[in-house]
Amino acid sequence: MITILMAEDDADDRLMTREAFQECRLGNPLQFVTDGEELMDYLNRRGKYADEVLYPMPGLILLDLNMPRKDGREALREIKSDPALREIPVVVLTTSKAEEDVATSYCDGANSFITKPVSFAALIEVVRTLGKYWLQIVDLPAPGQPPR
Repeated sequence: MITILMAEDDADDRLMTREAFQECRLGNPLQFVTDGEELMDYLNRRGKYADEVLYPMPGLILLDLNMPRKDGREALREIKSDPALREIPVVVLTTSKAEEDVATSYCDGANSFITKPVSFAALIEVVRTLGKYWLQIVDLPAPGQPPR
């Protein structure tokens, strides 16, 4: 079962996402980081994220674009330029509806771009669809597999 790592600075959005995962009965481990710096620390096993048991390599990243310190745009480019990380699917999940953000995210290697819904019911539907597609339909590489 793959771990899902969500980079999201808004505590309410993290809580709602956790509740939506529970509501949809998705049993995948869900980890959270609050900005792009923390995301890169987690992925590169730096600092408090050095423990591979507590912080397993994710098989899917949910990425907010607008975060402090290092935003999601910078983190996405860093992930997709790293041979050890670039195979991890990244789903941009953000409040932005800007066409430029959509185009740039895909150009930088995002695997999907989803505008965050405003209601909890709509978030449940997004999580249900994400779960079905990314966790049931798609074949993903095993986390931590060495790059080819």
